[in-house]
Amino acid sequence: MARSQLRTAVIFLAPAVLAIALLRLLPFGEAVWDTLFKSEGFGVLAEEKFAGLENYVTLFTDVSFLQTLGRTVVFNLIINPLQIALAMAVSVLMTRKMFGRGLWRTAVFLPSTIPLVGSSVAWGIALRPDGPVNALLGLFGIGSQPFFTSSHQALASIILVASWIGIGHWMIFLIGGLNSVNQELYEAASIDGANGWRTFWSLTVPLMRRPLLFVLVADTVANFVLFVPMQMLTNGGPENSTTVLMFDVYQRTYTFSEPHIGAAATVVLTVIMIIIVSIQFRLLGERDK
Repeated sequence: MARSQLRTAVIFLAPAVLAIALLRLLPFGEAVWDTLFKSEGFGVLAEEKFAGLENYVTLFTDVSFLQTLGRTVVFNLIINPLQIALAMAVSVLMTRKMFGRGLWRTAVFLPSTIPLVGSSVAWGIALRPDGPVNALLGLFGIGSQPFFTSSHQALASIILVASWIGIGHWMIFLIGGLNSVNQELYEAASIDGANGWRTFWSLTVPLMRRPLLFVLVADTVANFVLFVPMQMLTNGGPENSTTVLMFDVYQRTYTFSEPHIGAAATVVLTVIMIIIVSIQFRLLGERDK
């Protein structure tokens, strides 16, 4: 690379690198440093002492934290394939020739433009015991459902709220991937007698591997840090049924005034996401070999 090209690259990349360092790497470094200390005392009289890995030991010997960790994994194992499968199905449908296709795309994408707080408020009203969803269920002879007030239904209700927002968002990326597929390949498959399902699984999915991997990992990271619906609609309940790792970090730091243990939980959360991103890059690298 010529010196002038290198200088140009540095000039354009410097703001982004600086922003990443100041807004991402520095806070994470401070969080890691905070995990090595613990507070003794209360308020202004609290004294910080070096604790080494004691905060991590406290976390991983805490049954409630281990349950939260397991619940977070289960939550992601359910919501991520569900969102990606629905987003993929909608994307395939929205790339077909149909009347008002642009209007339908806008309608599906619109929920992702609404702030998460507003969406949570709307769904909180819709799923109340006396809300419109239960009124609609009553028309079909189905009794009133507790939704957010039931330990058996609360997490599923959160998945519904998050998916209503996420499907349209991921649909845009997948539509871009589908539009980049060479249409001549579909014509060749049709000539060979492949039906719709055979074409989808043998042609569309392999050619969409890279967009699907990107969306899957990005969706996983987004759902690992999902916080607003839990905080607004259930406050982690009932019976901790919606307490996932991000909400647990918030509780430990601000509700229970355990900032150092909260920092340790943040590091655990970040490490999990880094592992997922590493898997993404490894898979993409294997595809490009």
